[in-house]
Amino acid sequence: MADKNVRYLNPINIDTQKEKYCRFKVKGIKYIDYKDPDFLLMLCNEQGKILPRRLTGTSLKYQRKVGQAIKKARHLALLPYVADNLR
Repeated sequence: MADKNVRYLNPINIDTQKEKYCRFKVKGIKYIDYKDPDFLLMLCNEQGKILPRRLTGTSLKYQRKVGQAIKKARHLALLPYVADNLR
Protein backbone atom coordinates (compact mmCIF):
# COMPACT_ATOMS: atom_id res chain seq x y z
CA MET A 1 0.00 0.00 0.00
CA ALA A 2 2.94 2.34 0.62
CA ASP A 3 4.10 1.77 -2.96
CA LYS A 4 1.05 3.51 -4.39
CA ASN A 5 1.55 6.75 -2.49
CA VAL A 6 5.27 7.31 -2.97
CA ARG A 7 6.20 10.99 -2.80
CA TYR A 8 9.58 12.41 -3.68
CA LEU A 9 11.11 15.49 -2.13
CA ASN A 10 12.92 16.32 -5.37
CA PRO A 11 11.33 15.84 -8.77
CA ILE A 12 12.39 12.75 -10.63
CA ASN A 13 15.10 13.62 -13.11
CA ILE A 14 13.65 12.93 -16.55
CA ASP A 15 15.74 13.93 -19.55
CA THR A 16 13.23 15.78 -21.70
CA GLN A 17 15.75 18.06 -23.41
CA LYS A 18 16.77 17.16 -26.92
CA GLU A 19 20.37 16.17 -27.43
CA LYS A 20 22.42 19.11 -28.69
CA TYR A 21 24.54 18.52 -31.76
CA CYS A 22 26.62 20.61 -34.09
CA ARG A 23 24.83 20.74 -37.43
CA PHE A 24 28.07 21.56 -39.21
CA LYS A 25 29.88 18.46 -37.91
CA VAL A 26 26.92 16.19 -38.64
CA LYS A 27 26.50 17.41 -42.23
CA GLY A 28 30.24 17.70 -42.89
CA ILE A 29 30.23 21.43 -43.68
CA LYS A 30 33.78 22.79 -43.71
CA TYR A 31 33.19 26.34 -44.96
CA ILE A 32 30.42 28.71 -43.90
CA ASP A 33 29.61 30.96 -46.86
CA TYR A 34 29.13 34.62 -45.94
CA LYS A 35 27.38 35.24 -49.28
CA ASP A 36 24.35 33.14 -48.25
CA PRO A 37 22.23 35.50 -46.11
CA ASP A 38 19.24 33.11 -45.91
CA PHE A 39 21.36 30.48 -44.14
CA LEU A 40 22.98 33.06 -41.87
CA LEU A 41 19.56 34.41 -40.86
CA MET A 42 18.80 31.03 -39.29
CA LEU A 43 21.64 31.72 -36.85
CA CYS A 44 20.39 35.21 -35.92
CA ASN A 45 17.42 36.29 -33.84
CA GLU A 46 14.74 38.83 -34.80
CA GLN A 47 16.89 41.81 -33.84
CA GLY A 48 19.82 40.57 -35.94
CA LYS A 49 21.95 39.35 -33.03
CA ILE A 50 24.02 36.18 -33.35
CA LEU A 51 22.45 33.31 -31.44
CA PRO A 52 24.70 31.81 -28.74
CA ARG A 53 26.13 28.30 -28.76
CA ARG A 54 23.96 27.17 -25.89
CA LEU A 55 20.84 27.74 -28.01
CA THR A 56 22.06 26.48 -31.38
CA GLY A 57 24.27 23.62 -30.18
CA THR A 58 27.07 24.68 -32.50
CA SER A 59 30.61 23.69 -31.51
CA LEU A 60 33.12 26.38 -30.58
CA LYS A 61 35.12 26.00 -33.79
CA TYR A 62 32.09 26.53 -36.01
CA GLN A 63 30.56 29.22 -33.81
CA ARG A 64 33.67 31.32 -34.46
CA LYS A 65 33.30 30.73 -38.20
CA VAL A 66 29.60 31.64 -38.02
CA GLY A 67 30.45 34.89 -36.23
CA GLN A 68 33.06 35.84 -38.81
CA ALA A 69 30.70 35.00 -41.70
CA ILE A 70 27.87 37.09 -40.21
CA LYS A 71 30.22 40.01 -39.60
CA LYS A 72 31.49 39.85 -43.20
CA ALA A 73 27.92 39.71 -44.51
CA ARG A 74 27.00 42.75 -42.41
CA HIS A 75 30.03 44.65 -43.68
CA LEU A 76 29.04 43.93 -47.28
CA ALA A 77 25.40 44.93 -46.54
CA LEU A 78 24.05 41.42 -47.13
CA LEU A 79 22.69 41.39 -43.57
CA PRO A 80 21.58 44.36 -41.47
CA TYR A 81 23.48 45.33 -38.35
CA VAL A 82 20.27 46.18 -36.46
CA ALA A 83 16.71 45.27 -37.44
CA ASP A 84 13.25 45.41 -35.88
CA ASN A 85 11.78 42.26 -37.42
CA LEU A 86 13.96 40.16 -39.69
CA ARG A 87 11.59 37.22 -39.92
